[in-house]
Amino acid sequence: MPLWFVRGLRRGVVTTRYPDRSEMSARDLPTPPAFRPGALTGEIADGLVAICPSRALTREGGTLIFDVGACTACGRCGEYAPGAVTASGEFELAAARRSGLVKRIGLGAEVTR
Repeated sequence: MPLWFVRGLRRGVVTTRYPDRSEMSARDLPTPPAFRPGALTGEIADGLVAICPSRALTREGGTLIFDVGACTACGRCGEYAPGAVTASGEFELAAARRSGLVKRIGLGAEVTR
């Protein structure tokens, strides 16, 4: 067993300063969308839900629910509503629980979890 592994277990180190620098090629990768809650209306939210091929978007009343884990970053939502949707720029996503990848976005309001 490598010494660095044993040392990490003893010290409780989980990760090692990853990434140590930005990867230039990452800027060209498709990324999941980011939503502007103030620009979202019920009509736009319904349209986004209808065009999402991976079913990462659903709507419950005045809330748009975005499952980042199901999103394929196809970009259709950004084409449909460019004023309400932008690329997030985040291509490395992680969560301790699956529920951590589900975002609740209030229509015409601030982001809620």
